[in-house]
Amino acid sequence: MRVKRQHLIGLFLIIALFVSLMSVTAQDELDGPQWCSGVNIRFFAGGTEGDAFATIVYRGALAAARDTGANVEYVFSGWDSPTMVQQLREAIATQPDGIAMMGHPGDDAIMPLAADAAAAGIKMMYQNVDVPLVRAAYGGGYVGAQLGPQGRALGEEAIRQFDLAPGATILVLANVTDANRAQRELGTAAAFEEAGFNVVMVDSPPDWAADPNLGIPAISAALLNNPDTALIVFSGGQLLGNTPAFLQAAGKNPGEVIAIGFDTSELIIQNFRDGWVQLTSDQQPWLQGYMPVLSLCQQVKFGLGALNVDTGAGFIDTSNFEQVAELAIAGLR
Repeated sequence: MRVKRQHLIGLFLIIALFVSLMSVTAQDELDGPQWCSGVNIRFFAGGTEGDAFATIVYRGALAAARDTGANVEYVFSGWDSPTMVQQLREAIATQPDGIAMMGHPGDDAIMPLAADAAAAGIKMMYQNVDVPLVRAAYGGGYVGAQLGPQGRALGEEAIRQFDLAPGATILVLANVTDANRAQRELGTAAAFEEAGFNVVMVDSPPDWAADPNLGIPAISAALLNNPDTALIVFSGGQLLGNTPAFLQAAGKNPGEVIAIGFDTSELIIQNFRDGWVQLTSDQQPWLQGYMPVLSLCQQVKFGLGALNVDTGAGFIDTSNFEQVAELAIAGLR
């Protein structure tokens, strides 16, 4: 019995030592400068290289790759949903450890590919546009603003801030053919409609985000056809940054038509300074790049659950834009 007890005590000591060493190893790995090295991630930046919004998302992902040591490949899609779907199919075929996917194609388009990713053991994160049905079925986190509430809040804030005449015309740009993506702008439109304004929807296809000047004919025509327009809602930071070109094409001066929208950029800050833009809703795209990469690393390396982060940061207007100007000009906000 004494021998068996000694053996048992020895076994316990060995197990305790093993657990201690494993804990030290795991902690050392977490504390190391390249703790996510060896993890392969495919990251979707959404737009084209160099566009105002996608560039900030991309920089966030680059920072996360640098900080964690993950091997990240970047995908640019020109904000085109069919292109994103095909690129996601190709990404799954390469069997990375994780994929950070823009949710623009919507639940129906992404669902079968999410099933393939889950079967292959690929961790998924989604950014910018949520796909709640996909995530409920196959997991994954979402990093981005809550689009419908964000859009409605922008409309309500504009009604609160600006002295708009009841019944005035409000132009709302939205990609009306993509209900999943357009829910933000539709939320803004609903806020104005419920307050008694005349809302005119202007179709804003995704290629305008890649080249905002493509929208000049349609937007200037909408302004000319609705001469009582009091306010225009732009559907993204790329278009809001191009406000002077749109309004000047319709013969408008700074402040003659209130311009509001989403996001910040160097151009948007300049538009605030020059009087062309009066209000924007910030969704911190840098976080939409950084947090999905970080979460995928945590999931793959440590088995942690997927992160869900609402990046909606509130409003930037003529009273506070200088507080974020430096970061926006640096391409970080």
